[in-house]
Amino acid sequence: MGALAVVLITFFWLAVGVVGPFVLPKRIHDRGLIRVMLVLTAVCCYMFWLVGYMCQLHPLWGPRFNPKVLVAMRREWE
Repeated sequence: MGALAVVLITFFWLAVGVVGPFVLPKRIHDRGLIRVMLVLTAVCCYMFWLVGYMCQLHPLWGPRFNPKVLVAMRREWE
């Protein structure tokens, strides 16, 4: 399930960043600026999502328990 989410979100933001700039109409005055905005938006949104998702998968620190709680958990769960 986790790999599917990463692949789907990656393809979505890749489409926004790569296909989006080429779909713009030719008559737009600031076409180059809008292209840069689309690419930067795609990169920033994807990185923001990826960092948040990976931090949930592999946290830097876990819960801290009192040693008495750890002994009780070990005794009850075995």
